[in-house]
This record gives sequence, structure tokens and C-alpha cells, in this order.
Amino acid sequence: MASEGSPVCRRCRREGMKLYLKGDKCYSRKCPVERRAYPPGQHGQGMQRKLSDYGVQLREKQKMRRVYGIRERQFRNYIAEAIRRPGVTGDILLQLLEMRLDNVVYRLGLASSRAQARQFVSHGHILVNGKRVNIASYQVKPNDVIEVADGARKIAPLVAAVEGARGVPAWLAFDANQLRGTVVSAPIRDEIDTDVQESLIVEFYSR
Repeated sequence: MASEGSPVCRRCRREGMKLYLKGDKCYSRKCPVERRAYPPGQHGQGMQRKLSDYGVQLREKQKMRRVYGIRERQFRNYIAEAIRRPGVTGDILLQLLEMRLDNVVYRLGLASSRAQARQFVSHGHILVNGKRVNIASYQVKPNDVIEVADGARKIAPLVAAVEGARGVPAWLAFDANQLRGTVVSAPIRDEIDTDVQESLIVEFYSR
């Protein structure tokens, strides 16, 4: 995501939960969300105001944007596409975001965070069906094969990410020896562990 202007750990604290934006740090005791479980800023520890319905929807929208690292304009485009497609809008929105190339690279364990995955993609380290793709928002499809380019297989951050990987979701398959993954199917809601209430986001844009 292009710079939002605030440290990533402050974004997690603002949303009151881990968004896993810093890779391994999010799983350690150094995580600021665990050490300071209150919003950032001078009045973060003070009494919290009860949010209106609009405020709750806004916070949920901001949370999803930050999880996937997407700017507002691009997020609106995903909302419009999800509304256009038949089916449950919230589920389709999550599916579109999950099938972004940078997210798939992250889900395969080839990067420790989505930001790092986005960097690997933009630097041309990732191949899709044997062809170099450097667009982080590229939409993968079932049966697509995602692998690491030969010249990038020994990059230290990538090797460290693979060694510390925490499992691959059911809609993906991964061969750690070949550094190659396959999109088995489009994910359904039960296969997506992103902790958001997508229905509130749809309501926010339906106002």
C-alpha cells in the first residue's frame, strides 16, 4: 500500500486488533497491540466514546483496507465490482481481495507480510504460469501456478519467510521444495480467516 502516513503498528492499535502488517513482529511479545492495548495518541487511554452505526461501519471499512493494503479509490473499485457480480456482495469482496497476487504470495508463505509480498511482486520476483508479473493487484484464477523466479530463490527475506511459514489455506497448495504454489479454487468465506464483518462494509457503501 502506498504510504498512509502513520507507522503500521499505530494502525493496528487504532483498530484495536492485530492486522498482521509487520510479519514476525506481530507474533512476538514485541507487538505493540499486546503491550499497549488502547488506541494511539494523547487521549488513547481515556474513556472511549460509543461509536454510531456510521462510525462502526467506517472502522470496519478502514480495518479491511489496512489489512489488504489498499487505498480508498481502489477499494471503491473492488466494492463496485463485488456489487456487479451475482452472489453475496461481502463474500465476493473478500474473494476479490484474497485473489490479488500479493495476497496469494503472502498466503503461500513466500512473504512474512502483505507489504513484503507486494515488494517481491513489484520487483519481478514472482511468476504466474511461468510469466513474470509485477502487478500486485493482478487477479489470479483457479489452476494458476505461482512460483518464485530462479534469480530470487536465495533472497534472504524470502527464505526466512518460507522457513517461518504458518500454514497454507485450503484453497491453495504449496510445494516448499520448488517454491511453487497452485490456486486450487476460489476461496469461500469459511476459508478466509480475515477478522472483519464484511456486511458492515457493504452497508457503509450502500448509504
